[in-house]
Amino acid sequence: MSVAKRLITVNPRGFCAGVERAIEVVDRLLISQGTPLYVRKEIVHNKAVVDDFRSRGVVFVDELEEVPDGQTVVFSAHGIAPAVQEEADGRGLRSIDATCPLVTKVHHEVVRHVDEGHQMILIGHAGHDEVLGTMGEAPGQITLVTGVDDVANLNFPEGTPVAYVTQTTLSVDETQEIVDALKERYPNLVEPRKSDICYATQNRQDAVKALVAEGIDHLLVVGSQSSSNSRRLCEVALNLEVPATLIDGPEDLDLASLQGRTCLGLTAGASAPEHLVQAVVATLAGGGWVPEEITTLKENVKFQMPSGL
Repeated sequence: MSVAKRLITVNPRGFCAGVERAIEVVDRLLISQGTPLYVRKEIVHNKAVVDDFRSRGVVFVDELEEVPDGQTVVFSAHGIAPAVQEEADGRGLRSIDATCPLVTKVHHEVVRHVDEGHQMILIGHAGHDEVLGTMGEAPGQITLVTGVDDVANLNFPEGTPVAYVTQTTLSVDETQEIVDALKERYPNLVEPRKSDICYATQNRQDAVKALVAEGIDHLLVVGSQSSSNSRRLCEVALNLEVPATLIDGPEDLDLASLQGRTCLGLTAGASAPEHLVQAVVATLAGGGWVPEEITTLKENVKFQMPSGL
């Protein structure tokens, strides 16, 4: 007698309020002004979202020099350095800032701490768009720490006032290890008044832990390789000794390799659309896994649209 195969999806998953806001910004502009419409960097780190907008005429650029004079440019959800805004203003571009308000909060913390004379530490991933924007708030005055090993290499003079902020999409557990190491070296370390790791990142990581507690033997995360928070979801499962795979959608499923799994878990990163999750569910259901769903909490966060819309 064959064992019933389960597929457990979990809520919360998928779009967070910052992603919903950024996508709505571009949608509204496409309706109100049409194309051409330029977006600096990926509006959110998801291949399907970017490809959809590109098919509708949105032009994604890496730098403002690629945007013709007189055009509208949207800044992505990940935030920008003040120098980028100054360049846009200097060229007379119409700019709409779709930065997530929780990223903006981190930027404000950096400015406040630097003004108060603190040496700043940013915990984050080198090269990530959010990290580049945050470090641009105080060029030359922020030290990036990517792991516990970096803490040992810090060489601030004794007595230097030190404060830290973090990228919003990090692993909660891993970040705490780095913070603990920083506190050991700098007992008077100034912390954020409230964790910089965003509510959605925390909630989705907690939801993965709930899936593991349900007894899943493999986790599937819908999200793109460029999505930091999606990769962190895989890491949460791996740290709990559950295999995990990051997939863009059903086309990435390897059903043959999953055949031995009797209880799959499924979630999605904060920039992954729900229709991709449902497409994955449909494919797995066709492969014999019976879908069910659990909810760890309900989210009701909503952000206002940026000025200029």
